[in-house]
Amino acid sequence: MTLDEGLVLAITLDYENAPLTPVDRAMLDYVGKVTRDATTVSPADHEALRGHGFDDRGILQITLIASWFNYINRVADALGVGRDAAAQAESGDGAKSAQSGAGETVADGAPR
Repeated sequence: MTLDEGLVLAITLDYENAPLTPVDRAMLDYVGKVTRDATTVSPADHEALRGHGFDDRGILQITLIASWFNYINRVADALGVGRDAAAQAESGDGAKSAQSGAGETVADGAPR
């Protein structure tokens, strides 16, 4: 498989206007809905995916993968993973850090 850097950029910038197949666009529309507010996903959304050839197993896989990425990104964001030191200092996150070991402090500054 060859990575098309132009396609990756187009999807990153605005997937709705990227040159995608109708199947890929339907999948990404569903993933966007799951990401924005999963409580708005309805059986009609699943039927739309079925109309593009996805079966129940495929819909489950799309849902699980999107949900897992949403979950892990929120965990990473909450812990400051991947933020550079300047961004953490600017937001105030760099002032306290979690440390391990007896007699050390945790993120809230309380002794262990």
